Amino acid sequence: MTALEPVGYAHADTALTGWLARPAGSARGAFVIFPTIANANAHMQRRAQMLAAAGFVAMIADFYGEPIRDFAHAGSLGGELRKDVDHFRARLSAAIAALRAHDATTGLQLGAAGYCMGGQAALEMARVGEDLALVASFHGLLTTDRRAHAAVRPRLLVCHGDSDPLVPRRDVQAFWEEMDAVGANWHFHAYAGVRHGFTDPESDTRGLPAIGYDASADRQSWAAFMHLCDEVFPA
Repeated sequence: MTALEPVGYAHADTALTGWLARPAGSARGAFVIFPTIANANAHMQRRAQMLAAAGFVAMIADFYGEPIRDFAHAGSLGGELRKDVDHFRARLSAAIAALRAHDATTGLQLGAAGYCMGGQAALEMARVGEDLALVASFHGLLTTDRRAHAAVRPRLLVCHGDSDPLVPRRDVQAFWEEMDAVGANWHFHAYAGVRHGFTDPESDTRGLPAIGYDASADRQSWAAFMHLCDEVFPA
């Protein structure tokens, strides 16, 4: 795997650094990866490389513009970032703009994929009408401080652990109703007995009962993502 390239960008007064992976050959599209609350960790770097191997330019967005000391610190930063929905959405849009302006993505359709907090972030970008072809959320939160009221443009894929205590079934039902009300084209995959963070092998080391790795859900969700990518971004 090739090393990821830093991509400097900014939002308001905060300097940010995205991390870019390129495919070996011609790219068929590009994705912003909105990371977990822990930002651009090894799990997110691995996902960027997996997308590059599938033929995409992929850039991990930067939520905070500062290093993460530990999981508690990440939680504090993530909570602060999401306090104001307009500020949060502007921070996310800045990452999309940075990738769209990069010379590696000239002429390419863009998508967004997110994990945990990043899954919520990706869905926020669908709600605000960003020009994206596909948005995928993996064990992401489905709630929002501002529901969609206009047509949602991208195809949507939501991969969800049915035993995720952070996303109870009432949130699932509310999300379906929200997306139906604006005519969204959505796929929703739920995995029985699966908790939050199911794509990250490190989930089992965090000592948190809400999260856990699930190898089958990890494989099946990635396969669903790749199949939908084949429809939206034909090689």
